[in-house]
Amino acid sequence: MSDTDVLDMEEGEAPEAGQKKKKGGLGALLPNLLKFAAIGIGALLFIVTVSVITYNIMNDGGKKQTTVTDPSSPYIGRKPIFAWYTDIGTITTKTSDENSVSVVMNIGYDTTDLAAYSELSGRKVELQDFVRRFFAQKTGDELKPENEEKLKKEIKEQLNMRYLENARVRDIAFTKFDVMEAN
Repeated sequence: MSDTDVLDMEEGEAPEAGQKKKKGGLGALLPNLLKFAAIGIGALLFIVTVSVITYNIMNDGGKKQTTVTDPSSPYIGRKPIFAWYTDIGTITTKTSDENSVSVVMNIGYDTTDLAAYSELSGRKVELQDFVRRFFAQKTGDELKPENEEKLKKEIKEQLNMRYLENARVRDIAFTKFDVMEAN
């Protein structure tokens, strides 16, 4: 008998206890599918996490960014409707360079601010004095039409910081703004 004959005879015998039978079909495919699904889910979670962290870093932790807007820009949203305090009247004074200025200034405040009108009315004389002194400190060059927005901003800041306790000035409007040069 040859060595090959012995091997042929062992074909029909049962495998020994240490050897396992190979699985075929779906049983062999399932662990591989689960492995790739777990890798895919892990990769997806990693990408989402990195994206969220990058977005938060780029946006400074989600803080709002302040933007400076040009009042003449067509992309500015609509201004809110304000209530207006119009009792200051006409103020005429000399500027620091001996020009003369005549102004009617109105103060805009939130329509929901019920105490604002009372506070502004109670400070009418102070407001008139403020407007007179404000324009008396300016020169004719500072009162040119191209500086009007700057003047409004400056007036609004001073009123909110120095004069008003509860009310907040939201806008300033001039219904009259005449600068007469000295001869």
